[in-house]
Amino acid sequence: MISNRLFIRLLAFAALVAVIAAIFWSQNPAFLSGGNIRALMRHMSVQGLAALGLTFVIVVRHFDLSFPGVASMGAMTLGWLIASGAPFPAAIAGALAVGLVFGLVNGIAVARFGLPDIVTTIATGGLAVGFSYFYSNGTSISQNFFMSGILDLNDKRIIGLDMPFAILMAAAGVAAVVLHASRVGAGMYATGQNRVSARFAGIATRRLIVLAFALCGTMACLAITLLVASSGAANVTAGGQLLMPAFAAVYLGAALFGRPSVGATLAGTLMMSTMLNGFTLLAIPYYYSDAIVSTVLIAAIAIFDPRLSGLLNFRKAAA
Repeated sequence: MISNRLFIRLLAFAALVAVIAAIFWSQNPAFLSGGNIRALMRHMSVQGLAALGLTFVIVVRHFDLSFPGVASMGAMTLGWLIASGAPFPAAIAGALAVGLVFGLVNGIAVARFGLPDIVTTIATGGLAVGFSYFYSNGTSISQNFFMSGILDLNDKRIIGLDMPFAILMAAAGVAAVVLHASRVGAGMYATGQNRVSARFAGIATRRLIVLAFALCGTMACLAITLLVASSGAANVTAGGQLLMPAFAAVYLGAALFGRPSVGATLAGTLMMSTMLNGFTLLAIPYYYSDAIVSTVLIAAIAIFDPRLSGLLNFRKAAA
């Protein structure tokens, strides 16, 4: 049963999205057209998958700045395998394996060896980008794409939904079970809240941190697979557009709903995708939209930061 507080948060979120949509619709009625809504859902699918993976890392109170670089290497691995004539399922498996391996490296470095997450993931992300240049010296890869079947990931529909959005919903369902209906998810939240207490309670905190990073890398490569399917080519800069929207979606959702969760991340992704889609439709220069997204991210982090909420609670108590 939905609590009163959650119900109020849902109403506030729905009202906010409605206001944003009304503003864009007033400037361009095509914003609410069927074609644009489908385009928005495709965009949301790519960003949402990357944000879902990042959610696991945020839940255990860590950061991962490597996933855009890892996604770029996953894209180039996917493109190279398709161009080499590998079966389509094998090409996707190869791309996802890249994300899994780098995620495991990040998780082991942070959880087992105690390396700082920000520095470590910046390094591994840079390493992944460097490796991605080996496939074609940095040029895009599109050979055999039309014959491989990868474009069907963007063009086909399943149970009335575009394939990218159906994949997002399936991934969100699995993520929700793992994070909200299993001992693994409960352990992740406990690890993020107080790692020492969680360890004394018998929770394998290190393994859960490794798992969180592994899921983040794998989901980033799944997201980039959809992006490659929509563009028809793989290139080394593909992952660069995942970083800011993913972080903004996770932290915005956490600020709106009180903590990071699968539902909160989907809500944050919907809001970010709505804004970015509206900016694109109104032909607003990218540097303005990037500035707005960055502002939203800073505001969300400030609201979600426990130090700020603790300061506000202290002032209320003092008053």
